[in-house]
Amino acid sequence: MSKNLFTFANVITFNLISMYCTSNFTSLLQIDTKRVKLWLKNAAIAMSVLVVTGWVASCKSSHHISGTHRGDGPGQSEAIHLPKANGVQKHVVEEAYTWLGTPYKYAGAEKGAGTDCSGMVMKVYESATGRKLPRNSAKQAEYCERIEADQVASGDLVFFATGSDASKVSHVGIIVSDEEFIHASSSRGVCVSKTFSPYYKKRLLMFGRVPEHDNLLSDQK
Repeated sequence: MSKNLFTFANVITFNLISMYCTSNFTSLLQIDTKRVKLWLKNAAIAMSVLVVTGWVASCKSSHHISGTHRGDGPGQSEAIHLPKANGVQKHVVEEAYTWLGTPYKYAGAEKGAGTDCSGMVMKVYESATGRKLPRNSAKQAEYCERIEADQVASGDLVFFATGSDASKVSHVGIIVSDEEFIHASSSRGVCVSKTFSPYYKKRLLMFGRVPEHDNLLSDQK
């Protein structure tokens, strides 16, 4: 867009100069000098306005692209495609569903009574795999193996920055389908939400997988 505006400004300037230079000598003598100066001054102002407008438009365009990229999180598209879940992954997802309806309670971790996001994740994994994760979401993110969107499987974790610091993990949930995750919402309690809804897509920081120590996440019969 800015390129077109520069071209337009150049055409205007060229035409103004051509009109001035090709006018017959007699006509030039009849034109008041002050009017000529005013004419050229207005032309310069018009060109400056076009240049500034093009620069602002270019900046807005760059900002929009950059913002969209940040909002997209760690290179993911509008959906993920989960492979077939193995035994333990199914246990994690099934256990997560049993927490639905549990009210939100800060620092809580009790099914049916009250829990926060990291408390639920910790208890789900402890029940389904026997492994106890760190207590808060930021520590859980550090504990997990960071994975890309095309590596995500059922039962993997998804981390968000929902607080004032856009770079700090402050929320966690469990992936249960291509488009959804289960988490403890501060306003709705434990519920299912869309992973790529506008709100969560903008705040998504990473996907994580609990380390496969002692084959805890390997297929079990």
